[in-house]
Formats: sequence, C-alpha cells, structure tokens
Amino acid sequence: MPTYKGNMVERTDVLIVGGGLAGLTLALQLKRRLPALDIVVLERRKHPVPAATHKVGESSVEIGADYFDVVLGLGDHLRSHQLKKFAFRFFFSDGRRDVDKVVEVGPGRYFSTPTYQIDRGIFENFLGGEVRAAGAKFLDGAVVRGFTLGDEAHRARDRESGASHQHELSRDHEVAYEHEGAQRRISARWLVDASGRAGLLKRHLGLAERNAHDANGVWFRIGARIDIDDWSHDEGWLARCEPRERWLSTNHLVGEGYWVWLIPLASGSHSVGIVADARLHPLAEMNSFDRAMRWLHRHQPRLADSLEAQRGQVQDFAFLRDFSYGCKQVFSGARWALTGEAGVFLDPFYSPGSDFIAIANTYITELVSKDIEGARVARFAKVYEQIYFDFYRIMLSIYVDQYAIFGDPEVMPVKVVWDYAYYWGVLCQLFFQRRLTDTAMLARLHTELAATRDLNEAVQPFLRAWSRVSGKRNDATMIDQAALGWFTELNRGLRDPLDDAGFDARMRENCVLLHGLAAEIV
Repeated sequence: MPTYKGNMVERTDVLIVGGGLAGLTLALQLKRRLPALDIVVLERRKHPVPAATHKVGESSVEIGADYFDVVLGLGDHLRSHQLKKFAFRFFFSDGRRDVDKVVEVGPGRYFSTPTYQIDRGIFENFLGGEVRAAGAKFLDGAVVRGFTLGDEAHRARDRESGASHQHELSRDHEVAYEHEGAQRRISARWLVDASGRAGLLKRHLGLAERNAHDANGVWFRIGARIDIDDWSHDEGWLARCEPRERWLSTNHLVGEGYWVWLIPLASGSHSVGIVADARLHPLAEMNSFDRAMRWLHRHQPRLADSLEAQRGQVQDFAFLRDFSYGCKQVFSGARWALTGEAGVFLDPFYSPGSDFIAIANTYITELVSKDIEGARVARFAKVYEQIYFDFYRIMLSIYVDQYAIFGDPEVMPVKVVWDYAYYWGVLCQLFFQRRLTDTAMLARLHTELAATRDLNEAVQPFLRAWSRVSGKRNDATMIDQAALGWFTELNRGLRDPLDDAGFDARMRENCVLLHGLAAEIV
C-alpha cells in the first residue's frame, strides 16, 4: 500500500489510532478474521518499547487470557515469554509485619484455566511484530494532528434541524498525522480510537463521562523480585501452597479503603501499586516515591522493609487521580469505534482492563465483518454497545463505595468469592463460549441474565451493610478457594465445548447456583 505525501491522501480499510495493547490486538484479530483487510495502526511511541514499560494492566484474568491465548493464538508466547499467574491472593496485613499471622485468601494450587502476568513492554513489542507479519501497516513514532469524520457534515445538519440519528456513510474518515518529519493524511472506511487515556476521538466527539467511582492510584516498578514467601520462616504457612510460588500471584495487601498490588514481570522487575478511595487515603499522601514509602511504612510495613533494601532499583513512578470513567458512546453505525482505555476504565482491582479490550475488540471485529458483508451496521452497533455498557455497569457496581470493605477479614473473603462466582458463572461463559454477539441467545436467556444482574446489585450493598457490623476477626488462617469444589468446577468448566442446548443449561444452572450462594451469604 503506497504512502502519499503533501496533498495526496493514503487510503485504508481500517485505521487504528493507538498501537498499544488494545490497538495491536484489534489489528491482529481483524487480520485473523479478515486477512484481505487493509489496516493501518498509528502509534505515537517509537518501537521497540522498554521491558517493564511505564503502563498498568499487567495482570490478566480469564477473559483477557483466553483472548490472547485462544482467540489471537498467542499461547506459545504467553507460556514461553510471560509468567503463568498463581491466581489472586489477599493478605489482611494493614499495619502488620507478620503476614503469616493474618487471614490469607487464595488458592493452595493452580486453577485449571490459565491466566498470566504480562510484561507489557515484552508483549507489545511482540504484538507489533505479529501485526506486521500478518500484513497490517504499523507506523510507530506517528503523531495524530487532527480528524475529519465522514459524518461530520451530516451531524452539522442534524444540529441545525434538531434531529439526532445515525447515518450510513457515503465517504471515509480522514486523519492528519506526522511521521518521520513528513505531514501526511490518510482516509479510512473505519476509524478506531485505541489511543488510551489520551482519548483522541473521544475528545473530538465530546464523549467523556464521569462515573460514581472516585479512586486514585500510584505505581512503580522495581528491578528485583518481591517474594512474599521470604517474609516468613513458618513451615506450616509456607506449605499451604503447592507449589510454593506465592510470588507468582497477583498479591493484594489490603486495608480499609485501599489495596496494594504486587505483580511479577518476566523481565525480572516487580510492579507495585497503591490504589485507594480518595476520601479515605488522599493522593497527596502518596504522589511521589518518598511519600508512597512513608505511606507504606504506616500501612504495609513489611513491604516497605523489602523496598527500602531495593531503593536503588526503582525504575519509574507514576500516579493517576480519579482514574475511573465512562463514555457516552463506543460504537457507531457511522463506522467509528473506541476500544481499551480510550472508551471506559473501571478499576485495576480484579484486573478487568484486558477483559474489556477483548470484549470491545470482538464487537468491533464483528461490526467490520458485517460491514464488509454489506449489512447496515447501525442497528448492530447499537445492540453491541448496549451489551457492552451492561457489562461495564455490572462491573462498576463491584467497585463503587466498596473500598471500605477491603480491610474487613470477615466480609472481604466472601465478597471475593461472590465476585468471582458471578464473573466465572456469567460473564466468562459468554466470552469463552463465543456468545457475545449471539443476540438470539441473549433474548432466549434474558430472564436468567437479568436475574443474576439484579442479584449482584443486591449483594454488593448487603456486603457493605454487613461490614459495618462485622467483628473483623483477623486470625492466622488461609481461606483456600481451591478447596471449594463448586468454585473450582466453575473455573474448570470455562473451556467445556457446549452446543446451544448445553450452553442454555449451563447458564440456568449457574443462575440457580448464584441464587443459592446469595442466600447462603445472607
């Protein structure tokens, strides 16, 4: 595909603005589905990027891991160049050095469905190579200067007339960008914003939307391994996990209103983050490395001790204020879309970022495919967006006003089991069984899906109310999730091959299971 300079305009079928995790995986998914498609990806940063790159989103969970592994076919890379994750693990260790004497929540052995700790630098460099090898054009060091959307003239007439509706386009979108010192223009039938928090198209269209979750985060990398097993010599405590690989978990050190993450990276670095309810732990207390260390000495002194010995190996530091947000629209019949953090962002707790990339990219790939087949995509865009926002609102309820529970050793373990059961029992089923775009199924199981959604929305405030009166006992015990037979079976069954009848039966069984679990909690 030739490049034109000056007043000449290059053309492509799909233009993806942003070549990070969301943009590169979308380009690869589109090429896997539609090999003849012309795709151009514009990325501001030069490649290769450094390992342990300055980004969050390193811990994958089941949907994101299945997307990378099975949908995109990247399992060999994940198994050979990333780290297999030993699930989530929680320690109620606020103000404590003796992590072996507090409640620990996590599995004593690996679950059946694999997840991974992903070094974003290593992964994005690999993805860039895969995208180019698949035949897409990936331009790193490309800076976007402006947009002209194909429907802007239509929308201007709509504003004048007071109308509000979507049009099928008669012309392409156009983007001006700079690359290797040259000013260039490119037109595209489809335009996708994958520019992360820059949200270039989102800002252009005025789609930004706040939500009710007010939290801040700080994070940094250190060029050394942080192994929680080194924090104790108690043989009984060490033997709770087989293998003894707690360091491979996404470890959460939790207290009232906050959690601290510890995530290992294949490059040898370790990612450390503090995420807190802004009302309980102001950002000003932790928005530099020295302030974060003082905060950790108060709240997680054992971790602070480990970090003090490694101060010389700190690799970066960053923070985000009020990091959670929504979006007014993410898919359009006017052939544009938003994916990844350019659209919505919830919270790094439970690591849903790669999940929402997987879901959004799957819908975008389906829309582009339908467009090529000659379908009028506006109605599909509306339906897929409604489902996508339903997922967003369901997950948002897990976080809003819930941080005060995080330090409760009685209630929080129950919340974790509930949240996982809902995730594995409902949301993961839809993705693993490739049912996200199955509108007939969604209509068929509408009653069951609505019931589980309403149930989750009832359980979350119940957990808050319970925590206000709980005894918050913090005994030296491990709540081994792998010892819960029904829980491990939910995880194991994610990759079961199911036909329509089998899938419907599975979803109805899980609906009954969740109602029974909610009753048991109450």
